[in-house]
Amino acid sequence: MNILVCPLSRVKDIAVQWTPTHVLSILDPGHICPEVSGVSASRHLRLGFHDAHFFRKGVTLPTREHLREILTFLEGCSPTDRLLIHCRAGIGRSTAAAFIVACHQYPAVSELEIAKTLRQVAPLARPNETLVKVADDVMVRGGRMSDAIAETGRELPWIDVAEGDVFELVIAETS
Repeated sequence: MNILVCPLSRVKDIAVQWTPTHVLSILDPGHICPEVSGVSASRHLRLGFHDAHFFRKGVTLPTREHLREILTFLEGCSPTDRLLIHCRAGIGRSTAAAFIVACHQYPAVSELEIAKTLRQVAPLARPNETLVKVADDVMVRGGRMSDAIAETGRELPWIDVAEGDVFELVIAETS
C-alpha cells in the first residue's frame, strides 16, 4: 500500500497530483473534512479527535474505537491502493496514523524499522503518542510501537513549524 501524508492545506492539490484511492482525515471534532475529488464517501474515513496527549476539559483524545475504525477501514484496502492521510498540520495525528497503517500492513517489518523509516522521510514529524499507545494496545504489540516512536525520537533540535512537509512512507518488506 502506498501511504502519503500531508497537511490539510495541501489535500486538494495533492489529491489531484497523487490520485489517492482512499483518504483518512483526522481533524478536531466538528471540523469539516474536505471532499477529495475521485474518492467516494465509502473510501474516505473521517475521524474527529484532538492532537493532544492528556485529557483536559473540552479535549477529545484518540480512543480504542477510533483505532478500530482505522483497522476496519484498512480491511477494505488492497496492497495496490493509494492512501492519503492528513490532519491539520501533517505533523502529529497523521504521522501517527501513517506509522500505525504501516505496522498493520507490513507485519513482517519491525516497528522500530518502520519508525526509523518514518523519521527519515519526515524529520519534523511528532507522531501523536496517545494514538500510538492506543494502537499498540489494540493491535497487541506489547509496547513495541510506543517504544519504537520513543526510541527514534526527534534527532533535530525542536523546531516549531506550522505545517509538516508532504511525504510518502514506503516500507521495504523483508524476505
